[in-house]
Amino acid sequence: MLLFDYLNPFWWLAMAIIGFKLFALVDAALRRDDAYRAADKKTKGFWLIVLGLALGLDLLLGAYVLSNFLTLIGLVAAIVYMVDVRPAIKQLTDGRGGGRRNIGPYGPW
Repeated sequence: MLLFDYLNPFWWLAMAIIGFKLFALVDAALRRDDAYRAADKKTKGFWLIVLGLALGLDLLLGAYVLSNFLTLIGLVAAIVYMVDVRPAIKQLTDGRGGGRRNIGPYGPW
């Protein structure tokens, strides 16, 4: 029975969505709390709750893109985090959560 799951393209799509949401949640958890405020974004706790609920609901109910509207809402939240929040925080923290190093008023030096 599991062999047929691997042949189903919707199963692969569901696994990709769950993996994407998991990556967004882990990334949000590893970023510093003050970087969210410095980037003028919602707090770290807000993003952890939203992304955690999105991933948790997919794991409980299944990540069915065509029939589960909650999957799409959670996917949009993860995309917003990855496209808007993550680059702003990454730019401020210089990548991995460290402080701003070698940044002058006009850029890096």
